[in-house]
Amino acid sequence: MFLFKKIVSAFLMPVPIGLILLFIAFIYLIFNSYNKAKIYSFLSILWFGLLSFQPFSNAILAPLENSHKALLSTPNVEYILVLGSGHSSDDSLSITSQVKTTAINRLIEGIRHYKNLENAKLIVSGYSGFDENTHAFMQEKLAISLGVKKEDIIRLDIPNDTHQEVIESKRIIGGNGFILVTSASHMKRSMLLFKKEGLNAIASPTNHLAFEDKGYNEVFSSKNLEKVEVAFHEYIGIAWAYIRGFI
Repeated sequence: MFLFKKIVSAFLMPVPIGLILLFIAFIYLIFNSYNKAKIYSFLSILWFGLLSFQPFSNAILAPLENSHKALLSTPNVEYILVLGSGHSSDDSLSITSQVKTTAINRLIEGIRHYKNLENAKLIVSGYSGFDENTHAFMQEKLAISLGVKKEDIIRLDIPNDTHQEVIESKRIIGGNGFILVTSASHMKRSMLLFKKEGLNAIASPTNHLAFEDKGYNEVFSSKNLEKVEVAFHEYIGIAWAYIRGFI
């Protein structure tokens, strides 16, 4: 089921959809259906044009990121849970180059709260995927290099998605209040999943993307297309969780 979800969602991303429109236009062109080829060519251009337009991409992503406010002050809790993201192990590189930027942002937000608390535990999560190391291991390694005590870190090496992170962390946290750290775009889905299981999560979103970049080269940009990709991933994830009864 996990693999099926990943395959289906991969084809529902902005770039694959645009390429499918172009492919349909090409097929019609081969069979001399020029009017239909023109229509699908226009649709593909319009698709990529709109999604790479900054105001449009921000409008798609902003509702997700604005669902929970930033946690500026640190509440008195025992646990801080940092949800997993991605990494690529390479011992010839610094740990900051092996862990993806999104994961670094999440971990730094978690450490920010950790530094403001006494006797708090930092929970890091994530499976290995196609890598030799689990994401939790890589986050632990980075956290230790940034001053977190090894004995204060709890690793969840098994979860391969947010729902599994909910189940695994529930065994540790129980009904206690805790700080939940993840990307702002991912926070809405995460909070719905944690609340469904009765966990008392306090949202601490980070890595916000839906803001206005100044400069003419930012009006139409591949970065804007990436924002839409992030948003699509979350909207599909919310729909899937709803279908599966997880939220």
